[in-house]
Amino acid sequence: MTPPSRQALVPFVSVDHMMQLVHHVGIEPLLIELADAIEADFRRWPDFDKTPRVASHSDIGVIELMPTSDGQHYGFKYVNGHPGNMRQGLQTVTAFGVLADVATGYPLLLSEMTILTALRTAATSAMAARWLAPRDSRVMAMIGNGAQAEFQALAFKAICGVEEVRLYDIDPAATAKCAANLAGRGLRVVPCASAEDAILGAQIVTTCTADKQYATILSDNMVGAGVHLNAVGGDCPGKTELHRDILLRAGIFVEYPPQTRIEGEIQQLDPDHPVTELWQVIAGRVPGRTGADQVTLFDSVGFAIEDFSALRHIHKRLQGTGLFLDLDMIADPDDPRDLFGMLCRAAPRQDAA
Repeated sequence: MTPPSRQALVPFVSVDHMMQLVHHVGIEPLLIELADAIEADFRRWPDFDKTPRVASHSDIGVIELMPTSDGQHYGFKYVNGHPGNMRQGLQTVTAFGVLADVATGYPLLLSEMTILTALRTAATSAMAARWLAPRDSRVMAMIGNGAQAEFQALAFKAICGVEEVRLYDIDPAATAKCAANLAGRGLRVVPCASAEDAILGAQIVTTCTADKQYATILSDNMVGAGVHLNAVGGDCPGKTELHRDILLRAGIFVEYPPQTRIEGEIQQLDPDHPVTELWQVIAGRVPGRTGADQVTLFDSVGFAIEDFSALRHIHKRLQGTGLFLDLDMIADPDDPRDLFGMLCRAAPRQDAA
């Protein structure tokens, strides 16, 4: 039987490959590259097919598909969110993704996206802050010190120039883990005993908690004038982190309103409450921060275009590295009409009697 052609083989980036690629490039340079790739795709936002992610919710979590296409490439991510998994020693969020060629429908890349989602989420957060945070912000509070915290901290360091990160988590072990992981990476790391302590002197406040509930991680009196809020953890129906009164006095910036109104902090507000789409700021169509005293909120829930950008960038970054495994995923008969014949020719040979 003729061996599979190059088109029949799909590069697969395993978790091990992704970790090697991050170390090959460097985590901060890769975060900068991802932020730039995502920003470039936000500038051409109208080119993309857009739909709220297809979600299957249960009482204990959610499984989602996140598809998009720019007419040349198609990408999707499969991702779950199960806060209770940690009690079983499992990840709260796992993911994988596919990038495909629109012209043929053939997949171009299959990749792990548990690590890549953390990278692209952090890159998106810092990219948004580049447009919305107070100029020369140097101190960030990080409330919620779980699996994404270090990625967020390093992205804000590399992309926004943050120098100090103030850490708080209801679980002191999470804060200790985060502080240890960030040691020696060029940040002043300050573990804090409360959220109130963590936000002291912070121009940027990132909330990134995991519990699937209406929570008040920040109350209205905790947020002073001029602060930029990066709300990462409120990302599904019934899950929020900020008191409603904060939203009512903030300039709110979102990825895709039909999805964010279902899943983001703004699910607490009226369906017609005004919000600004971040892509319009980046494209120069509307202003971002309008004054030094303005409270800005990036109501981040994660959108498919960010995953698309990340997959395309990783696909390009793989060239010449060998950090992938070719998978024989696509049937490749000698004659495209003879799929059955290919199956028959693969039958085990019978030994002569």
